Amino acid sequence: MENRRGNLCRYILPTVASSCCNFLYVVVDGIFVGQGVGVDALGAVNIAMPFTLITTALAMLMGIGGVTVTAIRLGRGDEKSANDAFLHASAISVAIGVLLMLAGMIFSRPVAAISGANGTFLELTATYIFYYSAFSLPFVCSILLQGFVRNDGSPGLVSVAVITGAVTNIFLDWQFVFPLKLGIAGAAVASGLGQVSSLLILLLHFVRRKGVLRLRPFHLSPFLFWKIFKRGLPEMISQFGTPVTTVWMNHVLIRQLGDLAVSAFSVLAYLTSFSMGIFFGVSEGLQPLIGQSYGKKDPTALRWYFRAGLLINLAGSVLVFVLFLLWGGPICSLFNSDPRLVKTATDALPKFGWAFIVISQNLIISAYLYSTKRTLQAIIAAICRCLILNTLTILLLPLLFGGGIIWQTVGIAEALSLLIYFILLKTSERKGLVFR
Repeated sequence: MENRRGNLCRYILPTVASSCCNFLYVVVDGIFVGQGVGVDALGAVNIAMPFTLITTALAMLMGIGGVTVTAIRLGRGDEKSANDAFLHASAISVAIGVLLMLAGMIFSRPVAAISGANGTFLELTATYIFYYSAFSLPFVCSILLQGFVRNDGSPGLVSVAVITGAVTNIFLDWQFVFPLKLGIAGAAVASGLGQVSSLLILLLHFVRRKGVLRLRPFHLSPFLFWKIFKRGLPEMISQFGTPVTTVWMNHVLIRQLGDLAVSAFSVLAYLTSFSMGIFFGVSEGLQPLIGQSYGKKDPTALRWYFRAGLLINLAGSVLVFVLFLLWGGPICSLFNSDPRLVKTATDALPKFGWAFIVISQNLIISAYLYSTKRTLQAIIAAICRCLILNTLTILLLPLLFGGGIIWQTVGIAEALSLLIYFILLKTSERKGLVFR
């Protein structure tokens, strides 16, 4: 028991810190842009968020998929095939980073328009996407290596890397937005350079040759690529849920409640991003522990880590919700001092924020499913949650009950998703755990 608690702390605490720092990039951009450029720029960064979150989702596809396969193989004592999984995930991530860079820089205006930008927002959003996408390769590689370096025995180095990146981003945001007055472009470049500094520190793990993972030539295996992709697909779909939600919310808000509501939602989105860093961090930290327990065929440890994750995320989400209830106004005013914007965001925050409690549980169940090779169930649940239910509730409920219900739609979708997760979990365990 003591050993499990120690493992829990050793994996979860650095992962939560890393995850929060990763999400902090967008939040810090929002604060500096909102205070230094204006309300329109604040809304533009939010509208650009789907692109930034899609970048994260694609990085997580290989990161989570690769780490899951690696953890199971390490649990079996097979270090060579574990290293092969790491190398295959890295190769695909580099290709993804290059493609995202080219797509974002060449098609920045169409991407901005698809994300919901029009009028004043279009040029500002396109500018942010152009400069942000220029750093897609280091961003994707940094996200990928955080998981592998952490699980290869250097969680402290990961914490140093992400904290250094976050501090670099904060300093450069201030420098570029205020003294140099580079506006929204400066905020995007600051985020990119922060990720570059994180990546350079993470690469030290392989220079020092700590752990079992090595950067070396390898033979491509389409089968292994597919296995990694399959394991990472549920997490990628989950990550896609946020940009899908953001796009639909922006479209509905512009149509029904106007530009002020879009800027208010941008504040909620920033707060959501940072809060989700906690819940994603716990689920990511649990994933290798669950994967290794599964590889060792230890059902007792498996269920202990699962229940611990549910309790930790439940406690964390309730705490976040209470903080928002008590200090919503001052927290929202960090992004912009416009009293109309602060009031709109503060009034919407409790209606929007209760969704965190449900989301925190969905993330743990999802990690448990794909880490125990129940990929099909994880994919079905992720598609229902992130692509179908969120879309239907955001688009249909305001038509039936008026624009005011828009702030409740995410929570309603997540509650329905939790029911689906629970049904799939219980159905898959009716015959007990199956070790394959």
